[in-house]
Amino acid sequence: MTSLPLPHDMTLAPLSFAARRSRVLGVVRRDFAALRRSPIRIFEILFWPTVELLLWGFVTLFLRTQRVPFVVAFLLGAVLLWQVLQKASNEISIAFLEDIWSRNLLNVQVSPLSSTEYLVGLVLFSLGKVVFAVAVMAGLAYALYGFGVTSLGVGLVPFMGVLLLLGWSLGLVGIAAVLRFGENAQVIAWSLVFVVQPLAGIFYPVSVLPAPLQAVSWFLPASHVFEGMRTVMAGGAVPWDRLAWAGALDVVYLGLTLGLYAWALGYARRHGKLSRFGD
Repeated sequence: MTSLPLPHDMTLAPLSFAARRSRVLGVVRRDFAALRRSPIRIFEILFWPTVELLLWGFVTLFLRTQRVPFVVAFLLGAVLLWQVLQKASNEISIAFLEDIWSRNLLNVQVSPLSSTEYLVGLVLFSLGKVVFAVAVMAGLAYALYGFGVTSLGVGLVPFMGVLLLLGWSLGLVGIAAVLRFGENAQVIAWSLVFVVQPLAGIFYPVSVLPAPLQAVSWFLPASHVFEGMRTVMAGGAVPWDRLAWAGALDVVYLGLTLGLYAWALGYARRHGKLSRFGD
């Protein structure tokens, strides 16, 4: 009697890099399969960013016709970079919430998948969705308004990198809140990023904020990105000192939020809260 060959994944050492990579990619494939079979989800990825781009694009066209001394690229560049931050935060938190809504979180927690591998899978999948949405928006901005993201120059990559890390940190805070306080806290998961919006100087300089809020904005990585974006679009050099400070803040915040997530997950396990997500 011959035995059937085991799948390749089952022959790997559980703690090997290959096994960890396979489990992380399994999370990505799972979420991609759910997305591919849901036209509504695909529509949602593009709908709100497109509406926001059209809205601010028409505003800038109006200002230009009224001879307002405003550069159309400032607002369009801000919209594109804002979407990087917003979607980086929302996509990772919503991916986690979908496991709760489908009553699948408990299954994930009792599987061989570690918490780190689960998070990495969510981050990778959210990154793909962010890249896809921003690419579509950048194409529309160029086709409708003649704005090209390449006008940001070499600063584009670090600008987006800083915003991605901040967005993921905010998403982790939302996930930790749900784990600690239950499903009633899910509003925090998708709305926390909007708390940052008025303080980050996305559509206006930080200098218009009251002095106390300007001090707060100094500790927001996003404010340095949007100030730097306006500097570059005005013909200045990339403010690498600002980006270095923003990157350092990102590293600190990401470390703190990972610790917060680990604490909230441990709390949920100790108090039996995970089983309630499976009811």
